[in-house]
Amino acid sequence: MTTQKLFVYGTLRKHESNHFVLKGSPCIAEQAWVYGELYDTGLGYPSMKPSLDQKVYGELYEVPLDHFTDLDELEDFIPGRKDNLYDRVEQTVHTDAGEANALVYVSCRDDLLAEPILYGDWKLYRLMKDKPEKTFYFAYGSCMDDERFCVAKVDHHFKSIVGGGTLTGYSMQYLFSRDDGGRADIIENGGVTEGVLYELPYEGVEYLFHREGFYGQWYRPAFVNVKVGDKLYEDVLTFHVYNKKGELPPPDHYALEILRGARGRVSDDYYRKLEQQLETLGVQIRLDA
Repeated sequence: MTTQKLFVYGTLRKHESNHFVLKGSPCIAEQAWVYGELYDTGLGYPSMKPSLDQKVYGELYEVPLDHFTDLDELEDFIPGRKDNLYDRVEQTVHTDAGEANALVYVSCRDDLLAEPILYGDWKLYRLMKDKPEKTFYFAYGSCMDDERFCVAKVDHHFKSIVGGGTLTGYSMQYLFSRDDGGRADIIENGGVTEGVLYELPYEGVEYLFHREGFYGQWYRPAFVNVKVGDKLYEDVLTFHVYNKKGELPPPDHYALEILRGARGRVSDDYYRKLEQQLETLGVQIRLDA
């Protein structure tokens, strides 16, 4: 074996301060999780301990074995030493493509478990704590359309549209099950999803948390890279279904919102793909020319 899978959940993640220590190791999954409890150490990085029922979100990498020398130094881990800052253990990692066994650095000291991170995501924790004045948000489903924004009287938060955006590595499918059919989701399977990139005030982010059922564990806030024209936007907020089901046809009213929001904002090829996807699922919806 010349490589070893590694799950990272803190400063080793993409665009974080210690990501460079991975030295270009390929990312297998951006949307990955393990069972564990996440804590803010108060030192600028999180710490994790095992759990039977709580989840920690992060990324899965394929790391050359010779890179673990620097990783172990960063985590203050020496094999066989009794007073390590972190231990290196093997855990099952869950991804959209299935499960994998990987190494994870977990805390060996209770003094690193200062403040619980309730939703198990370091990036989300800092977003909710900092409440930045502006946040980029990628909509790929019904939030491309503004009808429900207007009904909820929050449309003023969604006036700043950066443009049509492209998310590489994910496909849009109808994987969230409701009583009347499916709702849009992204699945990390190597595909391409187009949508709308907004710039929001934090009040708009809070509205989305409620609309997407974040607190009820319907959709999980996730962070992705989105390209608009030649510009890449990093760590853009989007939403990813917690518990995916088999694809279901969406109700007509929901399909109409997606087509209405997408028209003129996504590429013509992608718009036709959305129509064909609905046809395949048995949904016969067309917008008037």
